[in-house]
Amino acid sequence: MLNVGKIENGIVLDHIHAGRGMSIYHHMELSKMECPVAIIKNARSNAMGKKDIVKIETDADSINLDVIAFIDPDITVNIIKDGELIEKKRVPLPKEIKNVIKCNNPRCITTIEQGIQHMFYLADSRRKIYRCEYCDEKYTEQESDW
Repeated sequence: MLNVGKIENGIVLDHIHAGRGMSIYHHMELSKMECPVAIIKNARSNAMGKKDIVKIETDADSINLDVIAFIDPDITVNIIKDGELIEKKRVPLPKEIKNVIKCNNPRCITTIEQGIQHMFYLADSRRKIYRCEYCDEKYTEQESDW
């Protein structure tokens, strides 16, 4: 049995679909942070079979959680203070995402001009549909690398 110690202050991202933990690490840019980060891949789960878990020991307010709801809306965010769980929540889908996914429309300005941010807005929250801010191209999850 793998045992990763508890954190004193920070967040624990739980119920991540197996295999998406590293994508969350990458898109949240956790490698740029100076705090301890633990990634547990393929942990046993009664509800999911297996799951990933990410523990980040830092001030919870310094973390942008929008990207995790986009990558995996089923994630549970556990806020830890002084070694105790103080809040457990789900993060709603963000209304807008920047530089997480790319537009696949070959005529979109983002594929022609370099340096333009890839921005998508939430067009349909029920069906989790995002559209490009520039050309309105629909993004589908099948296009993602997670």
